[in-house]
Amino acid sequence: MFNNPTKLLFLLTLVSGTFLAISANSWFGAWIGLEINLLSFIPLMTNSKNLLSTEASLKYFLIQALASATLLMIVILSALIFSSPESLLINNEFMTTIISSTLMLKMGAAPFHFWFPGVMEGLNWLNGLTLMTWQKIAPLMLLSYNISMNIFTASIILLSVLIGSLGGFNQTSLRKILAYSSINHLGWMISALIMGENLMIFYFSIYSLLTFAMVMMFNNFKLFHLNQIFSLNYLSPVNKFAIFTTLLSLGGLPPFLGFLPKWLIIQNMAQEGYLVIITLMVMMTLITLFYYVRTSFGAFMLSYTETLWNSQQFHKNLSPLTLLLSIMSALGLGVCTIIFNIY
Repeated sequence: MFNNPTKLLFLLTLVSGTFLAISANSWFGAWIGLEINLLSFIPLMTNSKNLLSTEASLKYFLIQALASATLLMIVILSALIFSSPESLLINNEFMTTIISSTLMLKMGAAPFHFWFPGVMEGLNWLNGLTLMTWQKIAPLMLLSYNISMNIFTASIILLSVLIGSLGGFNQTSLRKILAYSSINHLGWMISALIMGENLMIFYFSIYSLLTFAMVMMFNNFKLFHLNQIFSLNYLSPVNKFAIFTTLLSLGGLPPFLGFLPKWLIIQNMAQEGYLVIITLMVMMTLITLFYYVRTSFGAFMLSYTETLWNSQQFHKNLSPLTLLLSIMSALGLGVCTIIFNIY
């Protein structure tokens, strides 16, 4: 990518579009930032040698254009009705719900998630990483201006966690599994947003770190489907252990770092009295954890079958950065609790 000046330019405008959206003091400025971000990401997605990526970029463009047009229409309408074009806070509940819906459509929260797994399937790993992490920053920050706990928000949270859990249950594509995992995490991020922006930023940072580690591992070994993982007999035990501990950490298994932000959200929501919602969220996230454990179980077994035609020894290891991230995901929770106890 960095040898191609055009892609570098689009990457810079992608970043600047997000910064413009989150630092805007009016909805119109935020809309411009979102449009710059969208129009920069489309050329990065498109690959003339891959028809799937062209289809994915077209799907993404149509959905994002629909969301942007709806956002612009509702903002202009609210400015005409309430005479507050420069305000980021809109008090009318109906208008707020429509704006929240458009932003959730942009980031792929359920039930507006229908485009997300299909688009992910057509992208390479690096573009998929951008879609799962960076492209969620601007909609989440804009969502924070008007969000409050009501029936609409609670149903969005529960639907995101439920669909993110059940959707990945029978998938064999790793990109679709990570896409449904992302939808599941969005439910937790929106609930963290209600508790406070700092908690959401912390959750998003940990999620981005773990997703980055997973994508780098899959990209390194050119893995796209589950059966490729099961046939990775040429991997050293260290590499295999790194891949599956990071996967379990992304699912939120307690000894790993991925459980820490969920722990904080559970504690905060319990203190605020949202006991029913958090109980349902934990129960539905256990489904996600089930298929992660099912995926990892065979690789963690001491005795497993090896096929004769796959017994070649390929000496390909993970990069030091990826290994460091997987070590952080495995030991991070223990280190954090030790530090908190010291101070």
